[in-house]
Amino acid sequence: MKHRIITISRQFGSGGRSIGKAVAAQLGIPCYDQELIAMSAKESGFSEEYVKKDSEYTRTGLLSGLFSDRVYDTPITQDVLWDAQKKVILELAEKGPCVIVGRCADHILKDHADCLRVFIHADDEKRAERIVNVYGETDTAPAKRIADKDKSRKAYYQKYTGAVWGNAENYHITLDSGELGAETCVKLLCELY
Repeated sequence: MKHRIITISRQFGSGGRSIGKAVAAQLGIPCYDQELIAMSAKESGFSEEYVKKDSEYTRTGLLSGLFSDRVYDTPITQDVLWDAQKKVILELAEKGPCVIVGRCADHILKDHADCLRVFIHADDEKRAERIVNVYGETDTAPAKRIADKDKSRKAYYQKYTGAVWGNAENYHITLDSGELGAETCVKLLCELY
């Protein structure tokens, strides 16, 4: 029998990370999200700070890399980081059941594990409310924060998978956390596991 893995892809502010952690806690299995940063840094040789900033985002503007303050910011180093993340995710899936949040894990594991691929989304109003309540106010308006993060995640997903991020065909289930609520999402995913 193959291991059971749940991958959680999510829109920024939808609560996907929290839902993934709650599912893992209820099932008694590990959840990998921020932990992937240290693992990918070790595998790639990049700093954790660099991995944190670039592990599931790509710059989308034509001149974005030209004006970056990061020493590592080149397509080649992003590809090295992608390869390191992919290796880490495949190794985690081989170790045993777990929940993996983000980083194209749904695509990486679609052919390599008994994997439930999930996409968590919500309307912009509920996401904006959540990011202010959870992450706090910033100088950048919530709507812009949402648009920027989603745009970058979409570009990253497209670049490394060739698929469309958020497209229901890429997932077994998509859940609207704004309408269903986080608790219901957690319950449904635990039942599907």
